[in-house]
Amino acid sequence: MLESRTAFDLLLDIDQRCRLLAAELPSQELRLQTWSGIGFRLAGHWYVAPMGEVAEVLPEPRSTRLPGVRPWVVGVSNLRGRLLPVVDLGGFFGHALSPQRKQHRVLVVDRADIFVGLLVDEVVGLQHFGSASHEPSLPDTALAAAVPFLQGHFVREHRWCVFSPARLVQAPPFLDVAL
Repeated sequence: MLESRTAFDLLLDIDQRCRLLAAELPSQELRLQTWSGIGFRLAGHWYVAPMGEVAEVLPEPRSTRLPGVRPWVVGVSNLRGRLLPVVDLGGFFGHALSPQRKQHRVLVVDRADIFVGLLVDEVVGLQHFGSASHEPSLPDTALAAAVPFLQGHFVREHRWCVFSPARLVQAPPFLDVAL
């Protein structure tokens, strides 16, 4: 004859089975040894921006051109009631964006008194690297104009240069948008 079990006993059994399966998940210590960032492509190069330096990622918004600004300033857009200046990051570095506009994305930087969107060729999602695999040197193929804003690189299927939007938005050439 089958033994009758209470709902509580069934829940305890499920809990024990879950704990056995969870034993194979990575530990907290292992998770602390990884570095995560937003991966993106610009002018054929691969970059990753630290998580804390990008507020959000958007599709390329409609924007209004502004007179009397540098050519790399795409315009200004309305983002939930806030005016978002949109900057062509490739144009700022002296390169053109890819012609595939559907893939273009905007990395929104919201730091202190600076709120700006950086238009890039493509965002390839959240990237995770082992902290020990970070190399402080820059690859020879790095864009010369981007070097002041780079903080080393990681190597996986590509060389992922660590790009700091926080450094960029504080740089005087970036802040000088007037012609």
